[in-house]
Amino acid sequence: MRNVALITGGTRGIGLGIAKKLAQEGIDLALNGVRAESEVSGVLEELLKSGVRVEYFPGNIAQKADRESILNGVKAKFGTINFLINNAGVAPRIRADVLEVVEEDFDHLMDINLKGTFFLSQAFARWMTEIRKSDADIPLSIVSITSVSAVLASTNRAAYCMAKAGLSMMSKVLAVRLAEFNIPVYEIQPGVIETDMTEKVKSVYQERIEKGLTLEPRMGQPEDIGKVVAALLRGDLPYATGQILVLDGGMMVGRL
Repeated sequence: MRNVALITGGTRGIGLGIAKKLAQEGIDLALNGVRAESEVSGVLEELLKSGVRVEYFPGNIAQKADRESILNGVKAKFGTINFLINNAGVAPRIRADVLEVVEEDFDHLMDINLKGTFFLSQAFARWMTEIRKSDADIPLSIVSITSVSAVLASTNRAAYCMAKAGLSMMSKVLAVRLAEFNIPVYEIQPGVIETDMTEKVKSVYQERIEKGLTLEPRMGQPEDIGKVVAALLRGDLPYATGQILVLDGGMMVGRL
């Protein structure tokens, strides 16, 4: 019986990069996204070619009913879960200065990026503890994709940075709470990754990279993140629950 991973936001960007790598590892995929299944059918068909099972669970994790639908859907289709990959998130609708952020935009981002992710994690963590009670050896873990924005302040993306910082603490709290069940929890902080989210500012980042923003002179790729998630799920980084892996091409290395 193959392991099962739920990846939120798993049909595009970083989430898809992770899905591709996990499929290569022989892990069955439960993918979540907000688009209709008909809109992601091509992606699902491509992943199926890896020989793993792929199921799609549409829903907005900001909504309680949708979170319950995702949880119940995974239970009905797979009957179990091994890995939760928290990846879903949105960019600010408007890159407003911190002194100009409006409450509606703040709530929209926080409801998805922080609140929704927390309560989905809570629901799946409860399920994982029940699974652990009946099987001491089954692999279980939670990986949250945050951002270097959890540490670096952007004055025109205040809510985004605050949400990522909140998720960083969520990972620590879950690592502490789930330790007694031998369920490791990890956080990955990507730097500048080439996705549809960064497409509008790609030229800006490329120029900054050329001027030395990162030590590795390129934008990161979704597959870079996927490789590290796969390593975590294989158990290649043992004795490391609660740790943060920063994948930023050396952007945050201090320099004189």
